[in-house]
Amino acid sequence: MEKQYKVILCGPLYDGVTAEWKQGWKLLIDGKQIAEIGPQVTVPEHAETIDLTKYQVTPGLIDAHMHMDYYDWHTIREEVYSQTEEAKTLAIARCAKKALQRGFTTVRHTGGITSSGYGVLDVKRAIEAGYIEGARIVASPLFMASAGSHGDLSQGFARNPAVSGLLQKLTPTIGSGKDFFVNAVREQVKYGSDFIKIMATGGFFTPYDNPIQQQLNDEELKAIMTTAKELGKTVTAHVYTNELMQKLIRMGIDGMEHGSLMNEETAAMIEEAGIYLVPTFCPYEEAVHYDREKMKEKQPEFRRKLEYYKDMLKAGREVICHSKIRLGYGTDLVANHQNYESGYEYEAWMSSGMSPFAALKAASKTNSEILQLEDQIGTLEVGKLADVSAWRRDLMTDKKALLDCAFVMKEGKSYPAETVEE
Repeated sequence: MEKQYKVILCGPLYDGVTAEWKQGWKLLIDGKQIAEIGPQVTVPEHAETIDLTKYQVTPGLIDAHMHMDYYDWHTIREEVYSQTEEAKTLAIARCAKKALQRGFTTVRHTGGITSSGYGVLDVKRAIEAGYIEGARIVASPLFMASAGSHGDLSQGFARNPAVSGLLQKLTPTIGSGKDFFVNAVREQVKYGSDFIKIMATGGFFTPYDNPIQQQLNDEELKAIMTTAKELGKTVTAHVYTNELMQKLIRMGIDGMEHGSLMNEETAAMIEEAGIYLVPTFCPYEEAVHYDREKMKEKQPEFRRKLEYYKDMLKAGREVICHSKIRLGYGTDLVANHQNYESGYEYEAWMSSGMSPFAALKAASKTNSEILQLEDQIGTLEVGKLADVSAWRRDLMTDKKALLDCAFVMKEGKSYPAETVEE
């Protein structure tokens, strides 16, 4: 039985509040919450002591861009139509557990890649009820998308229109017209979606579209955003082009995902608007920091696009890294690592010249704000939930440090930690 009080003796501690390592600090945990934090804390009688003095300690980290609904990135395309929704729900539960064991206590599911259902909400609720173990989930089960868009995986069968048309109908949020998307947003909110995700442009992963296409018209975009805001939900968009990013900013978007082809003008607009960007560096890493051998491991259509846009991706990365945009930490791992291996994004940030504290802040405090959970998680402060992670390697110098979790606690309960097999 878990003791009510626990005292954590910390090695160097990053609290998510200030960009420094606190030395010799302790945490007093009372049930699910942090009761005290500092060099000296009150130690109740019979409190359990957890010694993390050999490790670097951080808040439980957050991955703000994850697709949880597949087992293996090597077979993700086959899983879209060869697996049942029940199998995909099991994959989501597995992903949530493994993410937690790797030190990411909260994850944000930004739409199903293989799934056309609502299994992620069932897993989310089961975790919240304590029936199964896993990272806390914030989810948008299905994204708003048009036929043939990056959100329409049936385009893989586009050379057989009869089959593709049938498969497209499996996803209830693929459609066209203002009225369709108004109702689609209402239904997503009805079923429990925490936020709304728009597939605004094409992408790299899908075979017959490209990242510079606007795939929902202005009227559709406005209808989605207006309806979501009327229902109290935030909106984020998968988007790459400067023209559309600027358009979404003027429409009042809350945040954006990727933004990988942006220029300085767009970055300045994002800064001024104060919206967030989750740049998901990892999926483009082999193109930005060119690695011919790793490029060969990509799916053919993904590889072709990365080759074509690699210079633009590199330029966009430079703009993002030198900007003052409010950046979140998210992985979008569908084509080079497993979805629960969130630590790889840290390597991409470090390789791009970002400071360790910038990445850690993005994965803790900023992400808690993006998920609208800043009153509960994201920093180690009195009254917050006791989400704590510890790491074996030096986060200041080792790009792979977030792949080597030594300890993880969520809401005052400790879980087995796992190291990513490299």
